[in-house]
Amino acid sequence: HHLSNRPLTQLHVVADDTGEPILTRTQRVLQQDAPPFDPPFDANLRSIFPRAINNCEFATRVVQALDRRGGFSASNTLLTTSLCSDELARQLADDFSAIYGNGFNLGGLAGFPFAGNMGFQTMCGHIPDGGGCLLLYGPHVGVTADGVIGKVEREGVSQDDICCRSAIEALNFVTGHANTGVADFAFTDLQQGAVQNMVAPLSDRLMASQHPMGELPFAIFDTQNELIESIVREGIGGVKERGIAILGGVQINTAPKYLDYFQPMRFDLLDNSGQLMEDLLPELLI
Repeated sequence: HHLSNRPLTQLHVVADDTGEPILTRTQRVLQQDAPPFDPPFDANLRSIFPRAINNCEFATRVVQALDRRGGFSASNTLLTTSLCSDELARQLADDFSAIYGNGFNLGGLAGFPFAGNMGFQTMCGHIPDGGGCLLLYGPHVGVTADGVIGKVEREGVSQDDICCRSAIEALNFVTGHANTGVADFAFTDLQQGAVQNMVAPLSDRLMASQHPMGELPFAIFDTQNELIESIVREGIGGVKERGIAILGGVQINTAPKYLDYFQPMRFDLLDNSGQLMEDLLPELLI
């Protein structure tokens, strides 16, 4: 899953003065150290998540769409993410940082936008003059090599691990399978307490599902999407002239020998008054 040898400046921001087309850069950096495409695993994973796209193809399509429709480049775009703290989830942010430069982080456990309104308003002040923002967000879920949802193989760890642990522990808490919560939400477990509060209203939906573990990330996405809507609506006045691309979905983390995947659920290009300029999601689902 790892990338290396990225073209960084001394400030660790991707250099944009080489004249290299952004799509060429995208293909170059995503191919560095990426696992090979595995057709049998791809077919198996897409039987579970039919609209999932491997991360290399996903990032390429995103860059193509934003370059063609919005003129987003490495020099005029601020990447902003709300992804889980898990290092597997952070790899997607690293991939996009290799293209657009270091990003602003809104997210915490399970990908919830814990930086909130203040974080978004602060981020807006960092957007290059005349530029725009790419906001990438969503929960994540692990899938093992043999198709088990909610677990994943990790480098150097002998046993399959729970993924996303924060989301699954919250699910266990609200469905009464395990009391793993902190009743008073002490500061040392503030985020997990908040995740439990956000997952609690989803319990009926999850319990009614034939596959609660597969439904969990999509239920959480719907909740996070509402939060992102509220945060963007509150802070849209600070977005610069090029607007904001809002890109949400579910990350699918896999074993180190396979590519990770992303199932996009939303890709909206808004102007800096909050008006929808274009729904770009069809460009990802070609």
